[in-house]
Amino acid sequence: MSKIIASAAIRGGNDIVRQAEELFDRAREAKGEDTKIEFPDTAYYLPMAHALLGAEIKTVGELKPILEHARELIGVVPDDKLWFPYLGTALDAGVGTLLSEEIICVLRYLFEEEPQADCNGFFSDTILRTLGIQLVDGRMPGFAAILGAAPTTEIAVETVRELQKRQIMVFVGSSTDGVSIVDQLIEAKVEMGWDTYIVPYGRDTVTAIYPLNWAIRGALTFGGIQAGQPRKCLEYCRDRVFAFGLAMGEVDDFKYATGAGAINMGFPVIADTDIPEILPTGICTYEHVVSEMDYSALVPRCIEVRGVKVTVSEIDIPVSYSAAFEGERVRRDDMQLEFGGKYSAAFEYAQMREMDEIEDGKIEVIGPDVDTVDQGGAMPLGIYVEVAGRGMQKDFESLIERQVHHFLNYAMGIFHMGQRDMVWLRFSKDAFDAGFRLKHLGAILHAKIHDVYGKIVDKVQVTITSEEAKVKELIVPAQASYAERDQRIADMTDESVDEFYSCSLCQSFAPNHICVISPERLGLCGAVNWLDGKASYKIDPTGGNQPIKRGECVDPVKGIWKGINEFVYQGSNRSIEEITLYSIMENPMTSCGCFECILALVPEANGFMIVNREFAGMTPCGMKFSTLAGSVGGGNQTPGFLGVGRMYVLSRKFVSGDGGLKRLVWMPKELKEFYGDRFKIRAQDAGVPDLLDKIGDETVAETGEDLVEFLMKSGHPSLEMEALF
Repeated sequence: MSKIIASAAIRGGNDIVRQAEELFDRAREAKGEDTKIEFPDTAYYLPMAHALLGAEIKTVGELKPILEHARELIGVVPDDKLWFPYLGTALDAGVGTLLSEEIICVLRYLFEEEPQADCNGFFSDTILRTLGIQLVDGRMPGFAAILGAAPTTEIAVETVRELQKRQIMVFVGSSTDGVSIVDQLIEAKVEMGWDTYIVPYGRDTVTAIYPLNWAIRGALTFGGIQAGQPRKCLEYCRDRVFAFGLAMGEVDDFKYATGAGAINMGFPVIADTDIPEILPTGICTYEHVVSEMDYSALVPRCIEVRGVKVTVSEIDIPVSYSAAFEGERVRRDDMQLEFGGKYSAAFEYAQMREMDEIEDGKIEVIGPDVDTVDQGGAMPLGIYVEVAGRGMQKDFESLIERQVHHFLNYAMGIFHMGQRDMVWLRFSKDAFDAGFRLKHLGAILHAKIHDVYGKIVDKVQVTITSEEAKVKELIVPAQASYAERDQRIADMTDESVDEFYSCSLCQSFAPNHICVISPERLGLCGAVNWLDGKASYKIDPTGGNQPIKRGECVDPVKGIWKGINEFVYQGSNRSIEEITLYSIMENPMTSCGCFECILALVPEANGFMIVNREFAGMTPCGMKFSTLAGSVGGGNQTPGFLGVGRMYVLSRKFVSGDGGLKRLVWMPKELKEFYGDRFKIRAQDAGVPDLLDKIGDETVAETGEDLVEFLMKSGHPSLEMEALF
């Protein structure tokens, strides 16, 4: 490693450790050693210290040994250290820097100095799990952490946009000469947030620990790696978390020290200035430190050095197109016009046709275009998509139709919500000024349906209508088809099909996890149902969704089949020998980490609670969601606990091997409102029509004791059922 970089990293590391020591002394004197410290919404304490050292830091006083270890690492290369000492002291200094930055930031939280204005601060476990499905399905192939500021606001925006086009999650922060890229993006009115793939973490280099903490938790959350296994955690980050650092502007000692820490995790650093390079491979997959001063080549160079596999969608439309734009909001002040919502009639409908009935690539616009309406106005809209193909099936209509939401949202400046006949669409002024018109909606759908569903679809024809009479005409058969599909799906049962489907998408992060999806049990992420698995297998017969023949039935009540067990054994790298589909008490299915909800046993209540990842409060289990999730994920099989999709509660097979819906004793009020009348229908089938009212929530019980008291008063059936264990 270059002596210049090593010296700078050690100097920077020493300064950062000194800051941590001073802040520790301040906290100890002002707050006391027994004062509780924590980052918000995480079960991993101080994630870097927890992952690398196995430390569970809960109080100010418990920081002392971590600080002492960080101090030892700066500029020291003892033979027994495992931070790859053969590369010199800089990498040890990098680890000491990360541990110290983490301490500084958690103490800033104690003093209410974090998060900084207009910045996210610490990234919660909830966000990590919520984005889990995007991490594994290719929508988010990598991560960039930008430190500093670009020479101009225009270059800052262009660099971020180029990363967005490649669907890279961009963490922005730090500063150069007192200017942060965060402020440059605010000046340019660039929308930032998780939905837009641009997340500001903080305005100083110390806060770069937040994206690195995000990365190290991937090993614990999805990889099933136990805390205190540093080499495994670091290698997991290198092999599965495709991140890199982009230093813009002067690279000072703090950035060198933080970059050295990132390199331990396999994350290279690319700079837009003339800095010494480290080109030989070793810790990172390819080069470690690279200089690229040509801004037109900067983003491609970053992608190349980290080895990120990306695709850039090229569609003949006048605006940029990427999944990174899916979360953009077009607010009324920025809006040119809108369709649907409460302002006009709007629908979208996909219908299967015979091959000779439609013309591929035909896009017809019926009615006036968007340039005929005053700014801020509204129009009716009908989006009618006809598809034909030798592999196409009637069941796949709804799958293609559901993707209209995503496909249109990927266009920069286009906002889409809802589906079927409850659609709301907005064009921004910028998209309109760029020349975006109704025909471009058809161009997007034609291109993306062929791209995603090319194995089953040979022809795509799109009709876009803004003529009110035509919208009213076409919506009638569409609504009839919606009702027919709903009934078809409602009538499907596990017994009505010959095979289930697997989903191994999450194995890119959780190597031993595999989902088994049936008509009455969707994937635990909530994003993949049985029809999705069937369509995916048709599209890619060697992909992540494979048919599973159930084979001989071992136990129909618990849901055990020999064929499924054989498949799961092989698919889980021979780590799971048996699963039960309808029980969480005996050999339940494994969980990865991106589950929507957790089911957990409440022993005192003889039943189960369910908690969604958005709920931040305490549960009757005595654990918050993040703590529960820490023991369930990573491909582990944990009797009494299970990650699930929230819609599984409404299935007739919901924990049927354990007594079914009547075992549900607690859920957050938000979930009660979400399930609403649909839950009441299922409760009626279970013979307890008022069951939802008998189930506790956070307004009546936060402990097991309080819950039992409420259940007794409400007459909940679980208390009279056979004991679960």
